Amino acid sequence: MERNKRLSVCIVQQGVWDLPLESMPLAAGYLKAAALSDDHVRAHADISIKNFRGGDRLVKMAQELFAEDPPDVLAFSVLGWNFREFGALAETFKQINPQGWVVFGGTHVANQAPRTFRLFPEVDVVVNGEGEFVLRDLLTAWLDGRTPHRLSTIAGISFRAEDGEVVTTLPRDRIDDLDAIPSPFLTGAIELTDSEGRFRYDVALMETNRGCPYKCSFCYWGGAVGQRIRAFSRERLRAELELFAKHKVHTIVLCDANFGILPIDREFVEDMIAVREIYGFPRALETSWAKNKSPLFYDIVRTMKRTGLRSSFTLALQTLSSDALSTMNRRNMKVNDWEDLARWLDKEGLDCYAELIWGAPGETVESFLTGYDRLSRHVSRIAVYPLHLLPNTEYTEKKQEYGIVSVRGDDDDFEYILSHNTMTQVENREIKRFLFWTRVMAENAVLRHVWIGIRELTELTQSQVLRGLDAWTERTDESGAEPLRDAVVRAASSDVAFGDAVSYLLGHPEAKRMLLRWWQEDIRPLLPAEHADLLDEIFRYDLLTHPHYDHPDSSTPLEMLPEVELHGARYFVRSQVSLRHDVPSVVEGLRTRQGKDVASGPVTVDLYYRAGAENFIGSTNHEEIVYFMGMTEREALAGLGTS
Repeated sequence: MERNKRLSVCIVQQGVWDLPLESMPLAAGYLKAAALSDDHVRAHADISIKNFRGGDRLVKMAQELFAEDPPDVLAFSVLGWNFREFGALAETFKQINPQGWVVFGGTHVANQAPRTFRLFPEVDVVVNGEGEFVLRDLLTAWLDGRTPHRLSTIAGISFRAEDGEVVTTLPRDRIDDLDAIPSPFLTGAIELTDSEGRFRYDVALMETNRGCPYKCSFCYWGGAVGQRIRAFSRERLRAELELFAKHKVHTIVLCDANFGILPIDREFVEDMIAVREIYGFPRALETSWAKNKSPLFYDIVRTMKRTGLRSSFTLALQTLSSDALSTMNRRNMKVNDWEDLARWLDKEGLDCYAELIWGAPGETVESFLTGYDRLSRHVSRIAVYPLHLLPNTEYTEKKQEYGIVSVRGDDDDFEYILSHNTMTQVENREIKRFLFWTRVMAENAVLRHVWIGIRELTELTQSQVLRGLDAWTERTDESGAEPLRDAVVRAASSDVAFGDAVSYLLGHPEAKRMLLRWWQEDIRPLLPAEHADLLDEIFRYDLLTHPHYDHPDSSTPLEMLPEVELHGARYFVRSQVSLRHDVPSVVEGLRTRQGKDVASGPVTVDLYYRAGAENFIGSTNHEEIVYFMGMTEREALAGLGTS
């Protein structure tokens, strides 16, 4: 190999969503920052990041990667949705540069070297754990003149010896001092702005810690399940927050498994609030909250409420079935004592959503629907995900024991479960259809406030309403239902269908007309007469507060609304909206269960819509979509930390 020129390294990452704004390449940024912290590597190597969107196809990626001289080392951050594409790019790379190295890292390939090498013989190295210092050592090996077949001194990898035998080196200890990894933001390893100087990503991704003390059967979070939590320093995190604030970043999304479990998590929230007081940003924090809610969690939540720092507080229940909890290894987790917490969040008027998994061994159709409706009596935004088999998880290891029958995806490398001992294929298809409507209508907040009215003022269940909508769209002659009928069918094999349905329902005039007709024909006859008019108005308010968004297929011009700036953020304002009932106040009273006095007269409100919804709608990223919903002036100012 020619080793006289500078080493050229390209780290490749691809997000899952296809949106106008990029997803931040955090993993690639860590790798680049860590490698360049080594004097020898920094003196002799040039490292770049290629960050692709979820919708980018292979030809486009190949053209961008290989338009000029190919790199010497091509390193991929591999996940289930890009495993096949990156394997194909590795094959192309070896055609252009047979002597180059291909490195695969990430949870989808860790400890899966035999299969990875068999499917993609062009791959030279598989990283089996945290990759930051592994990549640094691999680049040092290149600079020292070693071949990809003589890497046995580097811990935490798999490679093939000269004779083709797969060699797996000793595991590398997890990084104990996380500050040893240079910040990809503070070092400039990740470019934060576009050509016009604007923050280029949908949200800012951060880690405050790594590790998870639990060992759930479906999860392999960062390869660190069942392990001690290690944290970054407060000083470093504060500096990163200040940098994002200067770029007017609205939402910080933490890649932590259990935020709110450590005392330093309170410090992070305090620093985030302090930074917002100085710069006006960030405005929201999204994360995977601690599964077991301790007094620390309640303290953090109270602080966030008092200061107007927004978040969606998660009830990561996954199932309410005792049999399924056993197979998940979650039976003894206090997370399942959830109803008091849900009542408390409602009483505090705080946004909350819950997570369920469909298809776990031990779950049945009956137990799932019973659990869903029990949960929806407290939380309407329920994110329900079908169980996939992931590498290195207990469900994958016990596939035969549970009678699991699965199939690989068309465009990804996930194993989709078809059936198991407590779920037939017919039952699976039935609930998968129901999941379409739960994700679109409830999780992604196409309807929001009316769920509270339905649960408090009627005998209807959320599943009954959603299954009724499914049946109605199948039998109606309403032309506006046709895109949804099509999306239901496509959703069986493509997640894109969910985003298409959400963007249609939130932005197309025909969808609004269709929803109004469905409500009048299918739901209103079931409502108690004494509350029907109020529920009609809550439903209308839900449609009025959809994001101010122009669907690309709509021929109706978007209503022109004046714009205002509130603490550096742009909002559209719809003024003097007349309501037959004081819906915001009534919904707040119903939600907090401070009596059911629903008598109210007409009111007039101004509604504020955060600008930029087109950058998020279609992603089915429900945590972000809710920040673009219309709100009253009081709600808008509260979200800015202003009374």
